[in-house]
Amino acid sequence: MSTSTLTGLSTGTWTIDPTHTEVGFVARHLMVTKVRGRFTDVTGTVTVADDLAAARADVTIKTASVATGTPDRDAHLVSADFFDAEAFPEMTFVSTSFDGSTLTGDLTIKGISKPVTLDVDFGGVATDPWGNEKAAFEATGEIDRTDWGLTWNANLEKGGVLVSEKIKIAIDLQLAKQA
Repeated sequence: MSTSTLTGLSTGTWTIDPTHTEVGFVARHLMVTKVRGRFTDVTGTVTVADDLAAARADVTIKTASVATGTPDRDAHLVSADFFDAEAFPEMTFVSTSFDGSTLTGDLTIKGISKPVTLDVDFGGVATDPWGNEKAAFEATGEIDRTDWGLTWNANLEKGGVLVSEKIKIAIDLQLAKQA
């Protein structure tokens, strides 16, 4: 598959624009409420080749940058109960395949690597007022957090658990073309 299926996306290296990118997640709390969070420190590159199958994404996320809007919850997520940011300051994603609509790669959290598949929507390419070429993508998927050793939980009196094992991932990504 050539890059022509992603109209306007040129080959080369693209860098994540952190001010216009959000790596977010949604978990269930008490099995009924959605809790949303995001990571505020995300870096990486996407290398686009003539053949999309040869495209590569390398992303690094600082685990201590988790933000849910609740300082106590954020402190708990950074603790050894969840991300253990002191021992594991980064999580990474390295792609293994891309077909234009599905991105597969290895997600590493707490030293554990597992394959993840994300559905991808290409938003397009635009040039900003300063002449910089930008591209946008949205990616969504779902993981089971326990696969990465994120197992902390509390049983509820009437059944169920405090925090869902299934976590939805929602990424809004803007890339800047490197010269």
